[in-house]
Amino acid sequence: MTEEPYRWLEAMGNRREYVREQLKGGSPVFGVSLPDGILLLGVGSGQSKVFELFDRHALAGLGHPADIEKVRQAAIDAAHLEAFTRAAEDVSLRRLVSFGLSPQLKAQFDQIFSAPFLVELLLAELGTEPGKDVLFRLHFDGAFQVQCGGAVMAASQPEAESAGQSWLNEALRGKTGRAEVADLLLQAWWCQTQNKWLAESVPPAEQRQAGWREAVRGKTVEIGWLAREGVRPARYEALTLPGLGL
Repeated sequence: MTEEPYRWLEAMGNRREYVREQLKGGSPVFGVSLPDGILLLGVGSGQSKVFELFDRHALAGLGHPADIEKVRQAAIDAAHLEAFTRAAEDVSLRRLVSFGLSPQLKAQFDQIFSAPFLVELLLAELGTEPGKDVLFRLHFDGAFQVQCGGAVMAASQPEAESAGQSWLNEALRGKTGRAEVADLLLQAWWCQTQNKWLAESVPPAEQRQAGWREAVRGKTVEIGWLAREGVRPARYEALTLPGLGL
């Protein structure tokens, strides 16, 4: 009996290692709060990585497509239930994550005899002004971090993700145009996929731009935009690189 807690801790450690190994090499996703809205970006090889959730909400993620879809559908169901019982404007990402998605992911991860979700997620809520934008970084075990505004990156390796997000927030300082922001996100995507963050120095801008343009050939670049101004309740629209002039 005294060994049971240690066996459980060992099992949790093994599951965490298993999930990270399965997600290793996954293509990262990004979200940035801008004066005119929130931009989300992901690069995939066929499966979708950026999704609309509700009127002012969107999701981007990496991992197993079926698991991402399960979480997405759970978020949509929770949002519609909240809108039905209260009002559409009362749907809150804090409630969706704190009382819905996070407990669900944690419960699945803690059940030793069932498979954990193979996902790393980023969720965004559009505010009435940039300072009220909410960005959630939700992990496969239900843990999450939240910030208002700025940029968030979701990747498979924590150390590289932290280094990349720090670089990205510094590089985006003063940048407000969607095209230049998307270009920087793709530079960060290329650096992440090439394991450049943990090297001694980040490659120069010319190398980063040439790198991502070569690397996206044959892949799909998904860009989601939550527009701050609009007459429709639903603020999400899909953008393309040619549409942004890239």
